[in-house]
Amino acid sequence: MTTLTTALPPGSAAPPRHFLTVDDLGPGGLRSLLDLTGRLKRDPEPFRGRLAGGRVGMIFHKPSTRTRVSFESAAWTLGMLPSVLRADELQLGRGETVADTARTLSLYLDAIVVRTFAQAVVEELAADASIPVINALTNEHHPCQALADVMTLEEEFGSLAGIQVAFVGDGDNVCVSLIQAAALGGFEIRVATPPGYEPDQTIVDDARARATATGGSIVVTHDPAEAVRGAAAVYADVWTSMGKEAEGDARRRAFAGFRVDASLMAGASRAA
Repeated sequence: MTTLTTALPPGSAAPPRHFLTVDDLGPGGLRSLLDLTGRLKRDPEPFRGRLAGGRVGMIFHKPSTRTRVSFESAAWTLGMLPSVLRADELQLGRGETVADTARTLSLYLDAIVVRTFAQAVVEELAADASIPVINALTNEHHPCQALADVMTLEEEFGSLAGIQVAFVGDGDNVCVSLIQAAALGGFEIRVATPPGYEPDQTIVDDARARATATGGSIVVTHDPAEAVRGAAAVYADVWTSMGKEAEGDARRRAFAGFRVDASLMAGASRAA
């Protein structure tokens, strides 16, 4: 993840580093970030105030409890001043372009955290910002959630290498980010979704190509029992994400056979 030392003023020779998808990290970046977060979690004291005086803007187009609190808490711990910006407080909804907003915020802030609907908005912000942009969730990706999950897996099993993870549910943002994390982290993920709810095939193909160098594996199936068989960890997610409430009834019917219950868990590893 980008630190303030990579934030460069407009006109600098090199652009700032952004964190928009898990793929942005690369295998080495994922390893370095997991090592750093592990150190910070075990002993936060050496990191307190390390970014003192820094300013981070947090744009929330989608409501949040854990994402907002975790980012705000992290900012305060590091000595940064968080500024939370709701959708109704920005000029974005009144004719200002994303590019103009990016350039304006870059004048006053050192980093931008965005939780919004379309990945294209985050990508456009990053294209025109001269400071790091961090994706706190879009409809297509949820990289910070995947990082937290991968860190938990490593804490639980000691290593990512060789572990088998099952994901049962919708192949949307969380699933996509976990697939990318499996490819970079060298572990196996088996995804089970109903027909029509599979993760984006382009992302799956790209992840499989990356996984050849790390020992990772990505399997997509319509059979939850196959996905869970022997898995060390089983991941469930909501069937109807924010913004898809109108599909609620259809999704409940489609996902009726994808409940993670005692019967399904019986096929997983005993330690799962």
